[in-house]
Amino acid sequence: MNNPNLIWILLTAGLWAAALGSLAWAWWVRCEHGRKRQEEEERLRAERAALEQQKAELLLQTQEARANLRREIEEEYRERRNELNQQDRRLSQKEELLERRASNLEKREKKLQNQEKELERRAQKVEKLHEQQIQELERISSLSAEQAKEILLRQVEEEVRHEAAQLIKQIEEETREEAHRRAQKILSLAIERCAVDHVAETTVAVVPLASDEVKGRIIGREGRNIRAFETATGVDLIIDDTPEAVVISSFDPIRREVARLALERLISDGRIHPGRIEDIVAKCKGTVEQMIREAGEQATFETGVSGLPAALVRLLGKLQFRTSYGQNVLRHSIEVAHLAGVMAAELDVNVAVAKRAGLLHDIGKAVDFEVDGPHALISVDLARHYKESEEVIHAIGAHHGDMEPETVEAILVMTADAISASRPGARRDTLESYIQRLERLEDIADSFDGVEKAYAIQAGREIRVMVQPDRVSDAQASQLARSIAKKIETEIAYPGQIKVTVIREKRAVEYAK
Repeated sequence: MNNPNLIWILLTAGLWAAALGSLAWAWWVRCEHGRKRQEEEERLRAERAALEQQKAELLLQTQEARANLRREIEEEYRERRNELNQQDRRLSQKEELLERRASNLEKREKKLQNQEKELERRAQKVEKLHEQQIQELERISSLSAEQAKEILLRQVEEEVRHEAAQLIKQIEEETREEAHRRAQKILSLAIERCAVDHVAETTVAVVPLASDEVKGRIIGREGRNIRAFETATGVDLIIDDTPEAVVISSFDPIRREVARLALERLISDGRIHPGRIEDIVAKCKGTVEQMIREAGEQATFETGVSGLPAALVRLLGKLQFRTSYGQNVLRHSIEVAHLAGVMAAELDVNVAVAKRAGLLHDIGKAVDFEVDGPHALISVDLARHYKESEEVIHAIGAHHGDMEPETVEAILVMTADAISASRPGARRDTLESYIQRLERLEDIADSFDGVEKAYAIQAGREIRVMVQPDRVSDAQASQLARSIAKKIETEIAYPGQIKVTVIREKRAVEYAK
């Protein structure tokens, strides 16, 4: 076999192989496509069957839901129908009841109309009988109806007035007793809650000495030391036979305190000469001034009174060195503030005003050596000068009766002042000497011609003289007041001032016959 034939055979075989391969591939592709198509149809049939099953289930559920809804609607309809039937029955019963009541009301109305007619008939009969009785009574008593009525009303009025008077008297007595008990309770509570120590002081101060040799050094050569000391301090230095003691005397307690401190420092230092005396006295004045300020501030802190001007605080501090019948005036003022505050709190009134007025009520005693007049009025002027409120000023001025008390706080300050001054141990003045001074005041006034009666009031701070108007004229009354005051000044020793009031009253009396 030659090569060309072989090539041709191989080529032909290749072509046949390619054709057969092509046919085989086409057949395989067709078979594969058929298989996939069959699978897709089966899947679609399965999905269609599942959808049919779901449709059947949904249809079944819808039928069941429709059946349940129908049953519920039918049940609700039956219930509503039963309720309507019950309401119809109740309405029917109410209509029957209303009809029965209406029938009964008609019967009662007819009965009432008949009773009214009967009552009118009987009232007319009673009126006729009443008129007959009145006519008979008027005939028997010989009085008209108006006269009898007037007599009866007068008797009833007298009885009512008598009973009202008895009732008013009973209420007044009960009120007076209750007020007395209440006042006793408040006063006792205020006294119990306020405990203030009082130290009696005098108008002289005694400085102890280590030995009597110091007296010569205090006097100095030809008395120059004692003269320099008295000139610098304004006090009287009494050096007598009293062993190991020197007495300082002065009407001004602040000067006396300065002198006492200065003398103690000079004795302690040992260097006593005029130059040293002036230096020590100047330092002691500063010390006492500091003590005054501290005492005033302590008083305001202790009583809880705030907002006082510095000048008023200083005047309060000066009261630390002021006494009245042996009672320290600053401690007395603090006690009055506490007492007035406690009583104000019990009565539910202004506690701040009561405390402030109580603390300042004797502030005038700090300057009464310099200003003439009753210390209460001096206190009023000071309070007004330093812009205190009118309530405080009024309470200060009324605490000794120089003003008529118009507020509860003023009365409380007056009461607290009396409690503090009159409690046992507060003041040195004994009951006997107190009574003797009052009697002496009245005797002095009674000794003048034309005096009818004299009364010592306000603890001896004022004497009121009643004169005979036909024997003493208005001009003579003024002269009589001055004469009584002069005689009191010369014959009686007393603290502060005494007010003399002469009262001349003329009464014209005549009788109509």
